[in-house]
Amino acid sequence: MENQKTKRRSLGLLKRFLPYYKKYKWIMIADLFCAALTTVCELILPLIVREITGAASDDVSSLTVELILRCGILYMVMRVIDTAANYYMASVGHIMGSQIETDMRSDFFSHLQKLSFSYYDNTKVGTLMSRITSDLFDVTEFAHHCPEEFFIAGIKIICSFIILCTMSPLLTVIVFAVIPPMLIVLMRFNKKMKEGFKESRTQVGELNAGVEDSLLGIRVVKSFANESVEEAKFEEGNQKFLKIKSKVYRIMAGFHSSTRLFDGLMYIVVVVAGGLFMLDGQIEPADYIAYLMFVTTLLNSIRRIVEFTEQFQRGMTGIERFCEIMDTDPEIVDKAGAEVLSDVRGEIEFKNVSFSYESEKKTVLSGLSLKVAAGESIALVGPSGGGKTTLCSLIPRFYDVNDGAILIDGTDIRDVTAASLRDHIGVVAQDVYLFSGSIRENIAYGKENATDEEIIEAAKLAGAHDFISEMPDGYATYVGERGVKLSGGQKQRISIARVFLKNPPVLILDEATSALDNESEKLVQRSLEKLAKGRTTFTIAHRLTTIRNADRILVLTENGIEESGTHEALMAKDGMYSELYKMYSEM
Repeated sequence: MENQKTKRRSLGLLKRFLPYYKKYKWIMIADLFCAALTTVCELILPLIVREITGAASDDVSSLTVELILRCGILYMVMRVIDTAANYYMASVGHIMGSQIETDMRSDFFSHLQKLSFSYYDNTKVGTLMSRITSDLFDVTEFAHHCPEEFFIAGIKIICSFIILCTMSPLLTVIVFAVIPPMLIVLMRFNKKMKEGFKESRTQVGELNAGVEDSLLGIRVVKSFANESVEEAKFEEGNQKFLKIKSKVYRIMAGFHSSTRLFDGLMYIVVVVAGGLFMLDGQIEPADYIAYLMFVTTLLNSIRRIVEFTEQFQRGMTGIERFCEIMDTDPEIVDKAGAEVLSDVRGEIEFKNVSFSYESEKKTVLSGLSLKVAAGESIALVGPSGGGKTTLCSLIPRFYDVNDGAILIDGTDIRDVTAASLRDHIGVVAQDVYLFSGSIRENIAYGKENATDEEIIEAAKLAGAHDFISEMPDGYATYVGERGVKLSGGQKQRISIARVFLKNPPVLILDEATSALDNESEKLVQRSLEKLAKGRTTFTIAHRLTTIRNADRILVLTENGIEESGTHEALMAKDGMYSELYKMYSEM
């Protein structure tokens, strides 16, 4: 039963993989034709030796120079054909495998871009990196060699069987009787190898994830002098990987040793049984020599298939892990007939919205209703866990509501395409992410094909132009990985310039100044005030002094919106906001 499931699973994976050959079918046909030529070239040598040996055995005088030269020229021509065919297979065939790998990697990355925030909340990036790189490397060899090796082996086994039957049917049946038990034993090892390779792949992903986590947090590691802790964590994962690899290599050793044992058994059968048949006159000496050569060719074919099985399993494991990700459905998808959002004024309405994260049983928002006018400035305050960031994450559909609806200019955001919705929303977060590249490239991320003039204007509005101009390379300055070469205030102003360039009607400021020093906060706050002017703005505030001028302040807790009003009105009310503000002012 288990074997049937495994076979069905393997067939299913191959069916998923086969469409990738469609673009390269003529290359594949040419590759298989070349494989057939190389096989014919290999099979013809025993027949040439048989011809020469047979002539010498029957009558030495019939073995002429002309016959020998004719056989030699024939074999030389075949070797030239074999060389050309092999070159095509090794070059064009391998390139085809790389092209298929490239196509799969493109599909893989494209699918990763579609997956929702909730997927990345629960998935290690290092694991995904392992799947998009090392897993697909093995697919290149699989894509090229799989059809080629099985095709060659099939031709050799069938042709060898037919030719050997013409020499000695009984001996051929005896020799081929060894093959079934050989395949049964090897298939058992095969199954264990597949399990081992999958386990190995999983551990590589975990190891990569650990390394990435440690290196990205290297400043924290060094600040706590915890290098030894990180080394111990890495060593634990490294040793676990070694243990898995050792188990796989023991299985592989049994696999190859069994192959050698059956090889020897087949040779013994040919030598002993063939010798007895020749003694009895049932097989000619020339046929006996050719028979041994054909058996060598046959064993080489089986050995190549056996050796390729390791590569085959690596490739199948890579395809399986590829399909696991491709089978993960994005949670946020455009509904059929979704319209492109345009001419946005910026009116936002929450209608009885409820939401909870998949990984948490607790409801974050429950029955929340809120209407925000176009151009209105809304500030969200309250204790941690009250749902401030969640509320803002629902507007651009980073997550979908469980119940209720969110409307933009009276249209349910689920009725428009996610891309067009997000095109009209700008986000400035506390944790700024700058891509590895230049300052110009990072600002230009806000608008495709932006001109230098537009980039400079956006930087000026964000208060970033002066410090950028003072740098040796100006806008061409390399920011380092995640912007490590810039200060927190500089990174934040570049992220604000990016949003200025995008020029969205709706703006979300998620504690954009909470991680900055006082001087940087003042500079960034001025930039944010410029940015928010005339836009519908949601500001999540940590420092309450930054949101005093908001049109409306909402106090959001686990119970929903506890208080709503201007700063002055809420202070006069002397409720929760007043208490939070006084507490902050005393700090």
